[in-house]
Amino acid sequence: MPRRISAFWRCAFPCEAAQAVYAAEQRKGAAVQRNDPKSDQQSLDASDGVAASDVILPEAVLITPTAPIANHTHGGRAKCLQRLVRLDLPVPTTVALSFMAVHSIANGELPDLEEILERFAPNALLCVRPSSEDPDWGGPGAILNIGMNDARYVELCDSLGRDAAAALYLRFVQSYAIHVARLDPDVFDDVEDNGPDGLSEVLQAYEAETDEPFPQNPAEQLAAVLRSMARAWEGTSARLLRQAKGAPADAGLGLVVQEMVPGYGDGECGSGVLQLVSPDTGMPQITGRYLSQSQGRDALGAGAEAVFLEQDSRGPSLQDLAPAAFAALQAHARLMRQRLREEMQVEFVIVDGEVHILDGVRVTRTAQAAVRIAVALAEDGIIPREEAVMRVDSRLLAELLHRQVAPDAERDEIGHGIAASPGAATGKLVFTAAEAQASAARGEPCVLVRRETSPEDVRGMHAAVAVLTERGGMTSHAAVIGRGLGLPCIVGASDMKFDSKRKQLTSPEGRVFGRGDVVTIDGSSGAVLAGQPDMMEAAEDGAFLTLLAWADEQRDIGIRANADTPEDAKTARKFNAQGIGLCRTEHMFFDPGRLTVMREMIFAETSEGRAAVLARLLPMQREDFQELFRIMEGLPVCIRLFDPPLHEFLPTTRSGQRELSEALGIPVSDVTRRVEEMEEYNPMLGLRGVRLGVTVPEIYDMQARAIFEATLDASKEGEPVVPEIMIPLVSAKREVELVKARIDAVALAVKAERGEDFAYRLGVMVETPRAALRAGEISPNTAFLSFGTNDLTQMTYGMSRDDAGRFMSAYVNQGVFPEDPFHVLDKDGVGELLQLGAERGRAAYPDLTLSICGEHGGNPESIAFCREAGFDYVSCSPFRVPVARLAAAQLAISSQLGPKTEKRAKL
Repeated sequence: MPRRISAFWRCAFPCEAAQAVYAAEQRKGAAVQRNDPKSDQQSLDASDGVAASDVILPEAVLITPTAPIANHTHGGRAKCLQRLVRLDLPVPTTVALSFMAVHSIANGELPDLEEILERFAPNALLCVRPSSEDPDWGGPGAILNIGMNDARYVELCDSLGRDAAAALYLRFVQSYAIHVARLDPDVFDDVEDNGPDGLSEVLQAYEAETDEPFPQNPAEQLAAVLRSMARAWEGTSARLLRQAKGAPADAGLGLVVQEMVPGYGDGECGSGVLQLVSPDTGMPQITGRYLSQSQGRDALGAGAEAVFLEQDSRGPSLQDLAPAAFAALQAHARLMRQRLREEMQVEFVIVDGEVHILDGVRVTRTAQAAVRIAVALAEDGIIPREEAVMRVDSRLLAELLHRQVAPDAERDEIGHGIAASPGAATGKLVFTAAEAQASAARGEPCVLVRRETSPEDVRGMHAAVAVLTERGGMTSHAAVIGRGLGLPCIVGASDMKFDSKRKQLTSPEGRVFGRGDVVTIDGSSGAVLAGQPDMMEAAEDGAFLTLLAWADEQRDIGIRANADTPEDAKTARKFNAQGIGLCRTEHMFFDPGRLTVMREMIFAETSEGRAAVLARLLPMQREDFQELFRIMEGLPVCIRLFDPPLHEFLPTTRSGQRELSEALGIPVSDVTRRVEEMEEYNPMLGLRGVRLGVTVPEIYDMQARAIFEATLDASKEGEPVVPEIMIPLVSAKREVELVKARIDAVALAVKAERGEDFAYRLGVMVETPRAALRAGEISPNTAFLSFGTNDLTQMTYGMSRDDAGRFMSAYVNQGVFPEDPFHVLDKDGVGELLQLGAERGRAAYPDLTLSICGEHGGNPESIAFCREAGFDYVSCSPFRVPVARLAAAQLAISSQLGPKTEKRAKL
């Protein structure tokens, strides 16, 4: 990435792709839309020359408009302060120490501190603040009031009064002792007085602990502060913490030494922060805080009176106390928004009604506020639309689509698991799908608790407001269905004890929760909470829709949704999915009215008998597909043929088997024998998918007929429908040939019976490594290959996706895997299979459509891989479609360093 990127802009927006867009604009000399004929941004970043008097040392620089300061050498805070100086804002004298200087300080090599101190007014109090390259990487806390000593205390006693001066000195001694001298805070526990007596106690305690008096020389104090902050940054704990936030191991730290403005005088004095928008909503609103300080009161915050910023009937305000200063602050904030191209929080001090700007930082914001701020900046012509798209982290959009636990809510955490589906919901504990349905019928929100879910639990999941399982990972049944339903879900909560017989849940600390107890599932963080904390509602507003519309103008890969039900399809349409990339038909058979028929088919002894039973399911399947086609209004719908092993439809309990024997009118012994015959040692690798289509072809015949008849019926009512039929779990060309022949025969029969023509596309779901490797011989019989990365990852690793959660954390922590491969696509292993399959498939059939339809489809990393590999679209859970749309647009924008070239993705 070019080093000419605006350092403040990079500090405010750490997204590398966003920086690349901005850098490209700078290279092209694009002027930002402002009143000036020239680009203000260019003038703010210009360094036309460096005055010799500006440079103290090669690595310690007085911040002036022309000083050689950059984000990658001095950090974001230093660069931001320089930009404020360039805007001619009233910034106190500030010196910036470079990364190299701070590293040298950590190694014992101090700069000439006397020369640095000469830059400040005599007897000035100083503060030192961190300046890292990325604000998210953190840094040591600021140290204030450096230079405070006995002599300065005497001077301040005359101007502030003894109590205020003593309080100021006392706070500095305590801060210095704890953060610089590294004394135990308990040393000062017995100090209760903040006046002169308390100051005397603190100074005596410091001397007793260190065997030396508190340092009086400002240079000595500054040296110790700089050394302490530099060494804290390079310590092991700090390095590990920032690496966890994405920082490189050798990330540098700058320090800024700034003259403190005394917050006292004859007129209105005080300090605070101000911003022009709400950090919660992003709406225009002057927010912040102000501590009013007047002559004779405690100085610099001690005993200061909190007042409102704007006029308010509830009490005094800054607007009343110092209207000119309030107006100046608003003007400064608006100027910073316009010229720094961001909503900024202004940190300020007022002395006798005069404003001093100490710092400007990017306004902290919720996901909702981030979207609104980016859109507003673009609509006001301050940034281009492309940049607005880049400024919002795509993953944050998930927070806007679901209720969330309020950031300031009290959290009584009783367990933790894998955050499998975002959002939060509160309900009473239930332990079976039937209980969940009964609870929903009574209008009582419930949380479904299971060791692990199966297709039989789907109706219970529909009824529940959240799901919690003991087992499973990111691609387990509960996780996949939860994301599809937009249902908060936590899986793999193995630190809790699940007792399904007693219907109890026990926390690691031994707290027991039973049926009917109220808990909250935070699917965004993986926390199980007792009770009902405050919630923050979902926020899909006009700015959200506007941002996604801008994203759609930029992206160059299609986005579809995985949708199994009409509700899923409606959600997909709501979020502007470009079709359904995966419709799993097996869930349609677990409806109680269909389950008995399905079981009867399993017990049929002949092909004719199975076909006769399935004929009773045909109208139901036809209606299912017709409704999906109607909702999608001509958009593509890819239907996966029946996939699961048949034993999943049979009862496993004695009571269930007795009920089935009564329903079918056969002996219980026959039911038990059939159940035992259907059992498999490893059902996920057994008789399922295309293997059922080959050995029990009547199922696929019925489904194909239902699809084709629904196609004709739906096409009469609306847009023409071209269904896509996908064969699951293929590993050999002959499997495709056999199934294709039967489906083509059914199509011909329906055309002849109806006297109408229709088109359809047949494809393969690539879930086995062999199918990927043999894609060259499989693809000529297909129109598309859709990679099911859930099962493909499972088979590539030889690792159960439902059980991997038990050891995955240990594997990731010990570096066996960089990430959970069921959560983040394994580009090296699984990715190589995708690339080989794509290359070999298109070599044999150039018009082959390629996609992925596993849960990886909604991850920005997976979308990036698919774009590079030439895939046509990705498909993901409906509630992840907005995330995928934004991520795809950001990838497209970041790759457009030259003129934009339009690409149309095949859908």
